[in-house]
Amino acid sequence: MTTALALPLHDAALAERLTGRLGLVEELLRSAVTYADPIAHDASSHLVNAGGKRLRPLLTLLTAELGDGARREVVDAAAVVELTHLATLYHDDVMDSAPVRRGAPAAHEVWGNSVAILTGDLLFARASSLVSGLGPEAVRIQAQTFERLCLGQLHETVGPGADEDPVAHYLQVLSDKTASLIATSARFGAMFGGCSAEVVRTVTQFGETIGVAFQLADDVIDLTSDGTVTGKTPGTDLRERVPTMPALLLRSRVAAASAGAADRDVLALLDGDLTDDADLATAVAALRDHDVVAQTRRRAVELARQAVTELAPLPAGPVKDALVAFADALVDRAS
Repeated sequence: MTTALALPLHDAALAERLTGRLGLVEELLRSAVTYADPIAHDASSHLVNAGGKRLRPLLTLLTAELGDGARREVVDAAAVVELTHLATLYHDDVMDSAPVRRGAPAAHEVWGNSVAILTGDLLFARASSLVSGLGPEAVRIQAQTFERLCLGQLHETVGPGADEDPVAHYLQVLSDKTASLIATSARFGAMFGGCSAEVVRTVTQFGETIGVAFQLADDVIDLTSDGTVTGKTPGTDLRERVPTMPALLLRSRVAAASAGAADRDVLALLDGDLTDDADLATAVAALRDHDVVAQTRRRAVELARQAVTELAPLPAGPVKDALVAFADALVDRAS
């Protein structure tokens, strides 16, 4: 099976190599979610079969091109990061009560919360089994990443402390919950491609920065798209009271003396009962038209530009150009 690339590449040879290796990753993913038990098999295969852009494994394959991208360990590492990502989606959708994921019913809508949570655990187990073949250092990095993923979700669930800035708290949540795995994706590629320690550090920092930009762009898309980009129902985060940057910026503005009546009116909609679809649509439309959305988009673009500057130590060439295109593509989705 051949998987199409999620970003345009101007170097035909690089695009061909990455496309072929993404196909190998896809084969490995499908093998990893194969179970003799029919319930385990159907539930584990659910999100793999739903597709997706495979951005994390693509980043692994891409950074490996800074060294020897043909190594089999690179494909294994790319499958590890995608399995880990898929596992978090099963858990996130239960916690957020998200009805749709990647255009398909969320697993908990099909099998219930308990099966969805256990399926996420199964995928974590398969990712752990696969990463064990990559050596102790890879296992350590995977464990640290998993810890950050859990801490990010925990801190999002609990919320900021009384003396904590909600926006700064949210940015740390994004760093742990989203950017940590994107950083590990870039790190694994460079590691298993045999790159120098400096290159590994460079792409890891790039992944951290672009990971936060990626989620800020998603915050915008959740309000401005019809759900085809994220695969989630627009406004799901608002309905489930999950913090996002536009809502947090609005709350900060209302808390300040400079807030106007229009700001307070929009916040009142967000804090109202959003169980009815019509009420949710009204709240989404009101927040979409507020300038906090443009402010969030600007933050995403600024971080993407910062990520590109962090690539300065890398040699010029098609791979560096592709990493710049990767950064642009992640935030262009919110334009």
